[in-house]
Amino acid sequence: MEDPFELLGAPRKYDLDLAAVEKTHRDLSRELHPDKFASAGASERKAALDKAASVNEAWRIVRDPIRRAEALFALAGIAVAETNDTSTISVPPKFLMEMMEAREALAEARAKKDLEKVRSLGEGIRARYEVTQAKLAEGLQTAPRSAVSRLGEMRFYKRFLDEVDAIEDEAAG
Repeated sequence: MEDPFELLGAPRKYDLDLAAVEKTHRDLSRELHPDKFASAGASERKAALDKAASVNEAWRIVRDPIRRAEALFALAGIAVAETNDTSTISVPPKFLMEMMEAREALAEARAKKDLEKVRSLGEGIRARYEVTQAKLAEGLQTAPRSAVSRLGEMRFYKRFLDEVDAIEDEAAG
C-alpha cells in the first residue's frame, strides 16, 4: 500500500489538521493538472495522471475517519480489513447487543415514521461515535493493537448514522 500520509506530506497520525492537508491536496492537484502536461511526452503525461490519481485517492483515505484509521493500522502492520464474510475486528458482545437494540429502535421509529425519534437515536449514536473516535486517536498514539476494537465500533456507528441519513432523506423526499 502506498502511504497516503507521505503522498500528502502529512504526519502519520490520526488527529490531523485536515484543512492543511486539504490545502496540500489542492496544491498537488494544481501541479499535476493534465493541462500542465499537454505538451509533454506521453510517458510524462501518464506519470502525472497516475500521480494525480494517487494523490486524489490519498486524500479520500485521509479525510475519511474510518479509512484514515484503517490506513494507519495497515502501515503499522495490523490487519483490520473488513470482508463480506467476517471482520478481522472483534467488538465486545455487550456492544453488539446495544447496537442490535439501537437498530431495532431505529427500525421501529422508521416504521412509525417518527422522524423525531430517528433524529434522537442518531444524535445519541453520533455522540458515541465522537467519543469512540477520540479514544481511537489516543489508542493509535499509545497502543495501536489495543485500539483495533474502536475501529470496529466506529464502523457500526457509521452504518447506523448512514441509515439515519437515509431515513431523513426518505422523509424529506
